[in-house]
Amino acid sequence: MCERVLCFDFGASGGRAVLSGFDIERNIITAEEVHRFKNRGISVNGTLYWDILALYNEIKTGLVKAHKAGGFSSVGIDTWGVDYGIIDENGFLIGNPIQYRDSRTKGMTALSDKLIGNDRLYELTGTQIMEINTAFQLLAEKQLRPYALENGEAMLNIPDLLAYMLTGNISSELSIASTTQLLDPVKKEWSDEVISELGLPRRLFHDVVASGQSKGFLSNELCEELNIPTAEVIAVCGHDTQCAFYGAPCSGEHNIIISTGTWALVGTVLDKPVASQKAAQLALTNESGADGTVDLLKNITGLWLIQETKAFLESRGKEYTFAQLEAAARECADFTAYFDPDAPQFSAAGDMPSRIKEYCKATGQPVPETISEIMRTIYLSLAMKFRYAIEQIKELTETADEVYDIYMVGGGIRDELLCSLTADVSGCTVYTGPIEATVTGNALIQLIKNGSIPDRSMRRQILENTCLARNERRVFAPSVDYSAQYERFKEIIER
Repeated sequence: MCERVLCFDFGASGGRAVLSGFDIERNIITAEEVHRFKNRGISVNGTLYWDILALYNEIKTGLVKAHKAGGFSSVGIDTWGVDYGIIDENGFLIGNPIQYRDSRTKGMTALSDKLIGNDRLYELTGTQIMEINTAFQLLAEKQLRPYALENGEAMLNIPDLLAYMLTGNISSELSIASTTQLLDPVKKEWSDEVISELGLPRRLFHDVVASGQSKGFLSNELCEELNIPTAEVIAVCGHDTQCAFYGAPCSGEHNIIISTGTWALVGTVLDKPVASQKAAQLALTNESGADGTVDLLKNITGLWLIQETKAFLESRGKEYTFAQLEAAARECADFTAYFDPDAPQFSAAGDMPSRIKEYCKATGQPVPETISEIMRTIYLSLAMKFRYAIEQIKELTETADEVYDIYMVGGGIRDELLCSLTADVSGCTVYTGPIEATVTGNALIQLIKNGSIPDRSMRRQILENTCLARNERRVFAPSVDYSAQYERFKEIIER
């Protein structure tokens, strides 16, 4: 009999608790959402914090609701990457975790370059050099909150911190550790050289556990408080990106996965990291995935562009649904203008349409004036940037002549125009689903651990069946040749 598992999936703006199981007759993953909540960051005197106690309280609410909905045998937690909390020797949390968007890390990559050399840092970790990374946040701690490091006994990334609150046990899950810029991706353990050269206390970094291993059981105190039975907490891929990649039903040897949401993660699954100087120059990152794999990834600004355009229009009294914006983009299929989604002017909230117009004017292109033209420009630019990332990945893996299939997962696959343009621009066949890839990957790891799914080789077929059962599988074959337009796009963004 299949045991149901409880998946907690946290994003930067909200989270949910989902009961999942394995339907052996239909060979699919089932999902029942039992709790949904907001994640409200808090700004205090210019510093951006996460309200970790509120998030923990939402977990407790989810545990109670899941128990009343039929119970569960284990719990898995995935969240965003890089952020953390520090525990002291008595087990107390030293302050609320600070958000990765906080400005305290400004200048920390320059400091690390003096301490260890950022070329060496990438060589040792395979992680893209970004000021938001845990290593640079800890350098900021040394300057602004040295007492946190002096009195700390454990640095725990957010999923590990929440698991500690549930169990009282301390450990670091592999995939979330690989977002820190402190992990050796080959040995799959903390890099003593990086930690030493950056001047960080080695005692902060505890045992690294792979996905599927135990983090302990819900504490007796918690179970008594909530009046629920205990359950095992499983180290699923703590980084939500890796859960999403594990939830993609790839087949064959050469595949690209695009996880679509506010961010778009474009990557491929490998047996070993690619930490060459060329990979560093191209700003690709290596993350440890489930089953001992490494995912070579490119982080791209994703549906944020559409979300912010919609929000700005609403602020001006113009109400659009996402479906209406997609339809608007279809109305001017002949309009072509491009921008780099990752250009810095598009990272902040605000008047996205005006920024797009200014970019196009400055680069000597037709300027989109109507909502239809603006939306068409966004869609084309995203599809072009996906191809740009795919070609970089193929170059680094020496597979430029191979034919790849693309598996698109996440909420963005509801947008069929984005999927079809991705197929056309890339020249690759696109397969969609599942929408809830992160929760599905989280559940898969737990269901394999408890024996409900006895063989890992069943994973792809189960995921295929799940996509079909949920009516999420679409296949988009390339039908338009965008080669000439792509060369123009490259010329514009590489100036």
